[in-house]
Amino acid sequence: MPPSDPLGTPGRRAFHHQPVLLREVMELLAPASGQLILDGTLGGGGHSEAMLRAGARVVGLDQDEEALAHAMQRLREFGDQFCAMHGNFRDFPRILSESGVGPVDAILLDLGVSSYQLDEPTRGFSFQKDGPLDARMNPRVGVSAADLVNTASAEELERIFREYGEEPRAHRYAQAVVKERNQQPIHTTLRLASIIEKCAGHSGGKRHPATRVFQALRMAVNDEMGALADVLRMAPKYLKPGGRLAIITFHSLEDRLVKQTLRHFSQPLLDRPEWPEPRPNPDFQLRLLTRRSIAPSEEEVRHNPRSRSARLRGAERLTSHVPY
Repeated sequence: MPPSDPLGTPGRRAFHHQPVLLREVMELLAPASGQLILDGTLGGGGHSEAMLRAGARVVGLDQDEEALAHAMQRLREFGDQFCAMHGNFRDFPRILSESGVGPVDAILLDLGVSSYQLDEPTRGFSFQKDGPLDARMNPRVGVSAADLVNTASAEELERIFREYGEEPRAHRYAQAVVKERNQQPIHTTLRLASIIEKCAGHSGGKRHPATRVFQALRMAVNDEMGALADVLRMAPKYLKPGGRLAIITFHSLEDRLVKQTLRHFSQPLLDRPEWPEPRPNPDFQLRLLTRRSIAPSEEEVRHNPRSRSARLRGAERLTSHVPY
């Protein structure tokens, strides 16, 4: 019989996701009994399980209903110690407020896609197997990747490929997509991948030429950079004094934004060339816990190659004033 998913849908792959940098996250957040932790990207529940076993209470958020259902099943043994909620992490202030939850002792964000999302063809995140071109974390909300590639202008597609995929051939690929969709709409992952491959003249190198295009479409469809900017701006206000923030990124755009934002919140003074002297930083609320990003060990990469690009950064809330 074909494998079933956690929701009992025949033919779907079982949900699986290895938590990356688990030991490093546990060392950085140091969860303890009685603490309240927000896991803003619950996913498969691996990080949450480790924090629950350390005695912490965990509120887990995820916009993917399939991930949420799996995590609830996996973590059911913890009872009231664990609470799962459906939603985008950028909305966590509203979700916590509606649930009567105040400031927390730690916040964890593990960005990117899960192994299940990549490996399940019907989700449309990958071109390893054919499936609908979707790539939405929450399939009930927003436009799909197919909507985007079939309606966006060549200029907009080029911007997306270049900005989110850091694709040097963005112009060429955008033109190829528009040309092909004018002949027949693009609705499947393999069709889009073949268009990019044909345009690139792929000769079997390490990375398929469509890899960055799919990454870019996923980031655009889910507004990943916008959501990350929102949560970074709000997170310090929702940490208790001494509370900690840990963020795992998977590519340079995310890591750069996290690095710059945490650095800004950790500077007591701001200086500008046009100012006669430095001025107090009204956003000064954090102490950096990681001067440089933490990468996975060679052993972890051997066991989980998808962890290779992961980078972890963290910070700690300094002030006692929580504008809640």
